[in-house]
Amino acid sequence: MNSQLKDKQQLVQNILSKVTNVKLYINGAFVEAESNQQFANHNPFTNETINYVAEGAQADIDKAVSAARAAYKGEWGKLKVKERLAYVNRIADLIDEHIEEIAPLESYDTGLPISQTKKMVARAAQNFRFYAEMVSARLVGDAYQVDDEFLNYTIHKPVGVAGLITPWNAPFMLETWKVAPALATGNTVVLKPAEWSPLSANRLAEIIDKAGLPDGVFNVVHGFGESAGAALVAHPDVELISFTGETTTGSEIMKNGADSLKRFSMELGGKSPIIVFDDADFERALDACTWGIFSFNGERCTANSRLLLHEGIYDSFVKALKNRVDNIVIGDPLDSDTQIGPLAHRVHYERVKGYLDLAREEGCELYSSTMQDAYQDGNYIAPTLLLNVNNSMRVAQEEIFGPVLSVIPFKDEEEAVALANDIRYGLAGYVWTNDLKRGHRVAQAVDSGMLWINAQNVRDLRTPFGGSKHSGIGREGGYYAFEFFTETQVIHVALGDHSIPQFGKKGE
Repeated sequence: MNSQLKDKQQLVQNILSKVTNVKLYINGAFVEAESNQQFANHNPFTNETINYVAEGAQADIDKAVSAARAAYKGEWGKLKVKERLAYVNRIADLIDEHIEEIAPLESYDTGLPISQTKKMVARAAQNFRFYAEMVSARLVGDAYQVDDEFLNYTIHKPVGVAGLITPWNAPFMLETWKVAPALATGNTVVLKPAEWSPLSANRLAEIIDKAGLPDGVFNVVHGFGESAGAALVAHPDVELISFTGETTTGSEIMKNGADSLKRFSMELGGKSPIIVFDDADFERALDACTWGIFSFNGERCTANSRLLLHEGIYDSFVKALKNRVDNIVIGDPLDSDTQIGPLAHRVHYERVKGYLDLAREEGCELYSSTMQDAYQDGNYIAPTLLLNVNNSMRVAQEEIFGPVLSVIPFKDEEEAVALANDIRYGLAGYVWTNDLKRGHRVAQAVDSGMLWINAQNVRDLRTPFGGSKHSGIGREGGYYAFEFFTETQVIHVALGDHSIPQFGKKGE
């Protein structure tokens, strides 16, 4: 135990020794904000200040977009595809070299358990390699022959300057999820990371700087949504905005970008159902349900935050859930045994805590695990089950985004589908049953962009990612990202002298 404590203390010291105040990254250089303003970044485990971050705003966005536009029109835009993808693969190699450093940095900054951030960072490198391969193999056009008269074909061209706005819940992985396809398809990037988790975005800038991309290809402007984010969205020289975050914010972003006719990709909120029938593999469904809501500290858009449970197994499943909740390891995010750490920010902690108070007011029974007093300074919410819930309650309808699971019984398949769809969100869903005919029926009847049958949230990078209803617009992932990050152009070629009306020509 003493050896483990020493190892953890050494790890923290190594992190602290490398953390400095964060600057913006614009046109290949790390610079202060034009205003010289900064904001404090806090450790969610202690709520102590980690460092200070340059607070970008309109002037900094203007500089970053100008640099990105120049790079797009200049050296980056003139590169051969093979040369461009060599840079993308180089970024992946550098991420791999720094996994052991980035993962604890992410945990320190966000409160995510280090056992999970290590996997996230590994996926980040995979994002770049995947899109380098995908552009080589799948960024292809179509050809349409019209007898011997015409040959029509399509090509994919980069759109221009991509504005990427990323969330704080899995920052490094989700930043790379957007940056990789944007760069691989030939766009230049201005990234506005979440202000609550700036460290890994800064580390990504350092890695890309080391990869030697031409100046201006990749830029990072830290700051707040209402200043830096709004300026990026409204900028006339930014052709597209990819946003992951809360639904209300997404709606506001689309309004603010409408005047410049931007294209948008919106991955927004969720309140995803996990439907467990009485014939399901009990233990595997229990594993998936527990992992799906309590991993990532419950701060994941695809979390199965509503458990729709067949009444025939309701009592036994809830009993098993309580046992799991009692044994989830709450602790320091830098401890390898920790399964739940603190929420990312005090503001979010208060929001989730407010939902627990609301649940009591709405008549729910709350069942939570016990936390040690040692964690009272951190943003800790114990894993919590909400029982005696009906689907009309606010705690069943609104995204809590924490380790809180609403449990709702159902009688039959028809009611399960009705409950699943009786909500404004439609991001993900999960169905557990050993009747595969029913599994497919229910899966296709649920209004969601993604649905897993007898599986937890396992991502396949080749498949489209996105939601329906208020959970988003558009799809990213696989070659579906090409529809967003590239412009399709049609070239029409005449193969002979086809008939052309001769308006205005006088007869001989």
